[in-house]
Amino acid sequence: MRSAIYEASNPRLRLANATRSVLQHSATSTASGVNVLAAVELLEQAAALLAVGPHGRSYHASAEGAVGGATHGFASHSPVTGPLNALAGVVDIEITPTEVIATATYGDAYEGPPGCLHGGLIAAIFDEVLGFAQALSGAPGMTGRLEVTYRSPTPLHQPLRIIGRFDEVNGRKIMTTGEIYAGERLCAQATGVFISVKAEKFADLNAVRQTPG
Repeated sequence: MRSAIYEASNPRLRLANATRSVLQHSATSTASGVNVLAAVELLEQAAALLAVGPHGRSYHASAEGAVGGATHGFASHSPVTGPLNALAGVVDIEITPTEVIATATYGDAYEGPPGCLHGGLIAAIFDEVLGFAQALSGAPGMTGRLEVTYRSPTPLHQPLRIIGRFDEVNGRKIMTTGEIYAGERLCAQATGVFISVKAEKFADLNAVRQTPG
């Protein structure tokens, strides 16, 4: 279950959504120079307000799906799926006992080839979703190898279905596979190998993350 940080009234979520909207509009807007300059002034004021006071990493979950765990893996600040990170698209994730199913629709800010999702982002999406899936092994780790095969153009402005599944464990290696579909059309598929990491290593990484500076 998602925590209160995902409630629509949460100021941090509202900030991320508003920033995400600005990023989308800035990619395609044909507004007049006057309106663009007015928007710039507002954004500069907003940046100045946010610059006040100390800064830190107040994450509510890991910023990466691979180490977020299957039960609380809706990584709040992930640049790929994090609702509190304006760089991320809006991605809905369902984790079942056997696989991970994500749905998302991407706009022009994520364009690669004309009208299509950027291939690098496709790889990042697979890394994230397969990262959630490998956590179903019970001994999650970090990405060791990710191989992506692009089967057909992945469209913008259309709902995408991203599937990730945990296949098997071989020693410390966790094997995963996944696909991206637009409707019934296969757009891309991937295989991922994750390397199981001891909980102590995650604790060390978290301690470094929480250190100011």
